[in-house]
Amino acid sequence: MRVGAFVLAAQFPGQGQAEPLHRAVRTAETAEAAGLDSVWLAEHHFVPYGVCPSAVTLAALLLGRTRRIGVGTAVSVLPNAHPVALGEQSALLHLTSGGRFTLGVGRGGPWVDLEVLGGGLDAYEHGFPESLDLLLRWLREKRVGADGERYRFREVDVVPRCDETFTPARGGAGSNSPLWDAGSGTGPQRARSGTDGTETAPAGRTAGEATPSADISTADDSHVDASHVDASHADASADHPAKGPAVVVACTSPGSVRLAARRCLPMLLGMHCGDEEKAEAVTMWRREARDAGHDPDEIARAASLHVSAGVAQVADTTAEAVESLTKSMPGWFREGLGAHRTVDDRARTMRDPVAYTELLCSLHPVGTPRLCADRLAATHERTGIGRFALLVEGTGDLAATERNVQRLGEEVVASLPPGP
Repeated sequence: MRVGAFVLAAQFPGQGQAEPLHRAVRTAETAEAAGLDSVWLAEHHFVPYGVCPSAVTLAALLLGRTRRIGVGTAVSVLPNAHPVALGEQSALLHLTSGGRFTLGVGRGGPWVDLEVLGGGLDAYEHGFPESLDLLLRWLREKRVGADGERYRFREVDVVPRCDETFTPARGGAGSNSPLWDAGSGTGPQRARSGTDGTETAPAGRTAGEATPSADISTADDSHVDASHVDASHADASADHPAKGPAVVVACTSPGSVRLAARRCLPMLLGMHCGDEEKAEAVTMWRREARDAGHDPDEIARAASLHVSAGVAQVADTTAEAVESLTKSMPGWFREGLGAHRTVDDRARTMRDPVAYTELLCSLHPVGTPRLCADRLAATHERTGIGRFALLVEGTGDLAATERNVQRLGEEVVASLPPGP
């Protein structure tokens, strides 16, 4: 199993906007030091639920600040972005990081973002499949043109292409790039040492529709309740990163599961879902992928990259872990999610913030190190999913978040079986 940290850059009551961003950066650095596999970044606009408006921009910073850990978006909201622009940015991060970047995409929610950023309600309700397919073509082909309902342009060269090699000059400034092994400087650094001394590849990747969010209201794939996905570099040679970033699709409905399966893309399943619901989604995904004509090996490879989003809080007692979250998360939910405005003034129904926090604590690794490890193992056994994106900033406090990440890596992940 591979465990990553899910980071929303959440602005808790009483905090300014710089504090969550500083905590996000420190969380990623601490996660790498603690031996976690990946860090997943959400994006939001105009609300304190999360103050990062561009997951790919923050991912670029964190890839430059780290050397081993995978960094993914959970998710990049496709209706708010041009697929070609997002494809170019993703190719750039994939190449310059030596393949450590994973692109998680989702449909987002029906928020006012669509009005401000120009996507419009139609992009949210109908445009996701066209945008996703254009994005995938950009990441896989040498020349791309479009003649769809939303995007039309003559064929152009893809620059930079994901199958090109990025090789900084040895001995120069580029020799400190994450592409080069810190010890020998002789090749891309893809593997990391686990707590048991074994080597495992950095986090994985894929692309798709809406992300299951921690949202208590309308389904929103802008963050992984999900949000983040692992990157597997099994296809990368000693001198080349894998041919394009992994793409993961946030799935919050049967329609999005079907969308991902037909393209044989891994899913990012949200933290509001329990193991039974996630197992049903995986079963449906496999059936739909087979019906779409994908071969068993391709299905198995993609299925190994599914990601389960959740919450993690490690403490000496389960009561202590639950109390720390029930004191802080309801206020964040109330202010952060309550600030969402729909693009068409449709009515919203929010869950009770306290009850929702208690539900998350009951579903996910919140408790002692042993309980946390057992819950992760149970999810893996029931769903077959072995990659996790766990919200670690539920207290809203920097020191407490860093300690939570450290304990997650040193006391929980260390007791789990290694990932594939």
